Amino acid sequence: MAEKSFHVAVAGATGAVGNQMIACLEEAGFPVRSLRLFASARSAGRTLRFRGETLPVEELREDSFRGIDIALFSAGGSVSEKFAPLAAAAGCVVVDNSSAWRMDPEVPLVVPEVNPHAVAGYRRKGIIANPNCSTIQMVVVLNPIHRRYGIRRVVVSTYQSVSGTGKKAIEELHDQTRALLNFLPVPRAVYPHRIAFNCLPQIDRFLDNGYTKEEMKMVNETHKILEDETIGVTATTVRVPVFYGHSEAVNVETRKPCPPEEVRELLARSPGVLVVDDPAAGRYPMPIDAAGQDLTWVGRIRRDESVQNGLNLWIVADNIRKGAATNAVQIAQLLARDHL
Repeated sequence: MAEKSFHVAVAGATGAVGNQMIACLEEAGFPVRSLRLFASARSAGRTLRFRGETLPVEELREDSFRGIDIALFSAGGSVSEKFAPLAAAAGCVVVDNSSAWRMDPEVPLVVPEVNPHAVAGYRRKGIIANPNCSTIQMVVVLNPIHRRYGIRRVVVSTYQSVSGTGKKAIEELHDQTRALLNFLPVPRAVYPHRIAFNCLPQIDRFLDNGYTKEEMKMVNETHKILEDETIGVTATTVRVPVFYGHSEAVNVETRKPCPPEEVRELLARSPGVLVVDDPAAGRYPMPIDAAGQDLTWVGRIRRDESVQNGLNLWIVADNIRKGAATNAVQIAQLLARDHL
């Protein structure tokens, strides 16, 4: 029997994540029968490469999804709110990278290494949500720990690269760094303060509770993905002057004893995880190593000596790949293999 193939679309194709989605479809050998690329009117007419061919970028319209089987969205929340239901109504399954649908109770929020069974819930609205980049890499590591030892509480501090904001932020870090090194005026447009040689303890807007929207995403999405509202989660998210790759310091309290040596072996056998943990030899995860990779790296695995059943972890992943595009393509692979 011939392998099934699918008519696929990428909405937001000209952005950093959209570009990577196209690359990941090709790298994964996804069974694409045809690929259509959509973006805003100002990007229409551009061309992008896929499997050696040059494809045109089309303006995203309300009728764009006729005949499309799977659409990967990375065009922002307001675009997803409008166009994802239209795509679903046209018979297309949407994998959406924005925050628009993540906490909708009728939309599954999926990390394939953690809750692949949730993909089946796409039938309710025709939409699957891709989680926040910082949540994805954390739950890939936390899931096996939770299943073995039971997690009581998580305290996470993130060190997030500028690529999480998009192409303009990458350019801003580059331009600011060059200006500072050449004693020139420092341009600033994307962030509220200078990002070059600085750290900004604000990602997204502040909420009434004093946390940022990004921090609360990590709390709420972790509960939904791990399917356990009893886990205490608190987060502080920080933007750092790194181009690619998010890092996280994660403190975990478990219900059962969690010897670091045992946890290290457990994670080494877990899907999507790479353990790099030899501090004596200077080996631990760093963004420059994880960039361009699809695995979630974990190291500095050690006991938290201040509490019973405590553990400290250092987690790093490429936020554009596993934190966005790769995860979306992996969801599409589950759809293609088991549901469509």
